[in-house]
Parts: sequence; C-alpha cells; structure tokens
Amino acid sequence: VIQHDVVVVGAGLAGMRSALEMCKALDVGMLTKVYPSRSHSGAAQGGIAASLGNSEPDSWEEHMYDTVKGGDFLSDQDAVEMFVKAAPRIIYELEHMGCVFSRTPDGKIAQRSFGGHSKPRACFSADRTGHAILHALHEQLMKNAKSVKIYNEWYMHALIVDGDRCNGVVVSNIQTGEVEVIQAKAVIFCTGGYGRVFKITSNAFASTADGVMAAFDIGIPLEDLEFVQFHPSGLYRQGILFSEAARGEGAYLLNGKGERFMQEYAPSRMELAP
Repeated sequence: VIQHDVVVVGAGLAGMRSALEMCKALDVGMLTKVYPSRSHSGAAQGGIAASLGNSEPDSWEEHMYDTVKGGDFLSDQDAVEMFVKAAPRIIYELEHMGCVFSRTPDGKIAQRSFGGHSKPRACFSADRTGHAILHALHEQLMKNAKSVKIYNEWYMHALIVDGDRCNGVVVSNIQTGEVEVIQAKAVIFCTGGYGRVFKITSNAFASTADGVMAAFDIGIPLEDLEFVQFHPSGLYRQGILFSEAARGEGAYLLNGKGERFMQEYAPSRMELAP
C-alpha cells in the first residue's frame, strides 16, 4: 500500500498546477497514464482570457458579463466572478513560473480577440499556448520533485470508498501490470475531457472519461455532461481543429457558396460570436 496526503489523478495543466500548490504543505502523489509533457493540454493553441487591458481598457466586470452572456446565462455566476477576478493574477503567476507569452511592441503581454469577448483579452504564446504553459509547469514540478511523487504511466481503475468518504485509488503500472492501492486523505480528479466517446474528435486518444466513469461507478451524481464544445472550425472527417485564434486574427467562416454565413446569425459579431 502506497500512502500520500493527497493523490492528484491527471498531470495536465490542472493536475500539475494543483500538485504545485499543495506540495508546499502536503505529501502529494500525482498519477498519470501519459507523461505530463504528453498531456492533451499541450494541444491548446488560442490563449487564456484575462482582463489585463493591454490592448483596450478592460475590467473583470466586462469579462464576467461576456462570459455569462456567452453561456446563455446558464453559468454559475459566483464561479464566473471568481475566475475572472483571478485571471490576471494567474497570467502573471504563469509568467513568473517561466511561461513566455507573446508581447506587444512596447513589451506588454499581447492580447487578441476571441469568440464571445467584446475586448481583446486572450493572452497567448504564439500558436502553442498550452504547450508553453505545460512545459513551464513541468519545469516547476521537477524543481519540487522531493515534494511530489509522480507516477508516470500508471492507470487509475477505481476509487476506494468507505461509506461516504473516499480513501484513495486502485491503480496499476502500465509497464509492469502491477496493481497497487494508493491511500490518501483526499483525491483530486484532473482527468480532462471525454471527447473520445465521439467517433470523430480533435481530442487526444487519452481523453477517455476515466475520472467521470470512476465517479459514476461509485454513485456520485454527474452534472452538466451535455456541455461539450462542438467547435465551428473543426474538420469533420479528419478530426482536425483550426484554432479559434484564426478567427480572432480575422479569418472568415464560409459556406459552400463562399458566403460569410454568420451574417445571418450574429451580424454584429460575425465570426467572433459566442
């Protein structure tokens, strides 16, 4: 039996950032079925929205309004407020960790337009934002190797539950087939999306809903499973995605006749509609 204070399942951006925060005070184990640098987080290209106001005057209130409106007012507005207020601090935090964001001519973090946003507020690192952040966090994780035990290429099979309390996970080493129990006072899921439930997707082969299924298997209610992004600039048969950044930089959506059809649906925002 392996023991930790906390086990983080998944080692993408969310998993690594969680582990880095908790390892300051706790014994952390991080379980991942692929190496952290191979996480699907590395496929994120476009950017992270934050109201820095480097291109135009901006505020967290405007960012919140755009987010809530873009979500058809279905969003948890308390959660939205928390995220948009924290976003600028997170951007600067990532920069201090070593993530190199693209800059304006006067040296500020560059920001570009994104769908649903009324101001240019997407902070980016060329066309490989996820890749840049992923490697910056992985470097920080290596610096804290004494505080975080990383189980590379280990697979989670099930949660260990006693009554209404989760006490750990059942795992196996993919290379050896060895099955182990990891006991922990808390288990944090950072297992990513589940795009691979669809026949055609731009998601990595690792996006197989492991965390969702582990929770479902022990009777934890699932919520908001219908909120899957069907991207407007994905190639249907190939499962390849044209980044939203392309539209942010001025690309058009055309129908088979070569017409900009968004005129019919969002004449004011066109390709940048939410």
